Amino acid sequence: MTHVQAGPGCTQILAWLGADVVKVELPGRGDITRQQLRDLPDVDSLYFTMLNCNKRSVTLNTKLPEGREMFKALLRESDVLVENFGPGVLDRQGYSWETIQEINPRLIYASIKGFGPGRYEDFKAYEPVAQAMGGSMSTTGWPDGRPTVTGAQIGDSGTGVHTVAAILAALYQRDVHSGRGQRVVCTMQDSVLNLCRVKMRDQQRLEHGRLSEYPNESFDGVVPRSGNASGGGQPGAALRCSPGGENDYVYMVIQPPVWAPLAALIERPELAEDPRFATPAARLPILDEVWAAIEAWTSRHSKAEVLEKCNAIDVPCGPVLSMKELLEDPDLRARGMIVAVEHPERGTFYTIGSPLQLSDSPVEVKRSPLLGEHNADVYGKLGYDEAKLAQLRESGVI
Repeated sequence: MTHVQAGPGCTQILAWLGADVVKVELPGRGDITRQQLRDLPDVDSLYFTMLNCNKRSVTLNTKLPEGREMFKALLRESDVLVENFGPGVLDRQGYSWETIQEINPRLIYASIKGFGPGRYEDFKAYEPVAQAMGGSMSTTGWPDGRPTVTGAQIGDSGTGVHTVAAILAALYQRDVHSGRGQRVVCTMQDSVLNLCRVKMRDQQRLEHGRLSEYPNESFDGVVPRSGNASGGGQPGAALRCSPGGENDYVYMVIQPPVWAPLAALIERPELAEDPRFATPAARLPILDEVWAAIEAWTSRHSKAEVLEKCNAIDVPCGPVLSMKELLEDPDLRARGMIVAVEHPERGTFYTIGSPLQLSDSPVEVKRSPLLGEHNADVYGKLGYDEAKLAQLRESGVI
């Protein structure tokens, strides 16, 4: 019973790991993302197809009496229920944790919510809201600019990944130890905060003085936004490359052992011996000069050339890759991270494959289901024949 992104992202990973995922959708409409951000008329959007691969779809109106009975039948046959409705939606429909335990004591009931118990519990959350309230926005962006949302969907998809881990742990606990189901709750705020763990580390370090790894001149008692500075143990920056397009950059990290080879590579060998540049401690106060010297070299080379030359001397760096470059990357395609999928209505589309690679359990990415495509299969196994299903369709139950 998932929709939009956080829940479908979670259940798609479960499907890739071998689960038989049945997506329960509202008759006639389905998951709202089937219609959102369409690039082609009257077909399921990429928003939907890229988050719902390897699943089956049934339609069901759980507000109608017969729909409630069918839902209970599904619960009795299931191992896991996943939902990411707004606060209290399933409870108001009569499906509290206590009721679900009575229906199926072995069921894992997993919910993805915006916030945990407390003053925000009943508030709605979206991706940027989770980033704002989980610590990401306050630490992303430039010191003189506004808090910034990251392009990575750490609130929605990040919470989905956390929920996968919790579900698998609950299944292991049930099957190996307790024999009973568990209530699993993962919140978007908590998940974003977990991914911002190093920034909470730095907040506590501030109690003992300024953070020398950050280029900021002042801190005002909070972890600052520091642009592309890593804020970690080694300085890093995004450096411009040739020919100077919007993504012609590499991100480079300077580790102490590579400084001398790097100075030679950028044709400034004297910097390896210059007291102002020779040691990490000496370079920290003048990082702007350090990066300017390196960028004078990178700006004369393509990011591919910089990547090759820097890796040859063990300097950590990576080119800034656009979505177009990633979509066309031959290595990603060869190892199944960019996958071509055939769809009966929209034709061929590309999606991102499973990032979880298991030697004995390879993932074959299959297309997303059409709305209610598997009603006959799923409900047939629950004892509903075609005549009964036709009646249920006519009455709006499925």
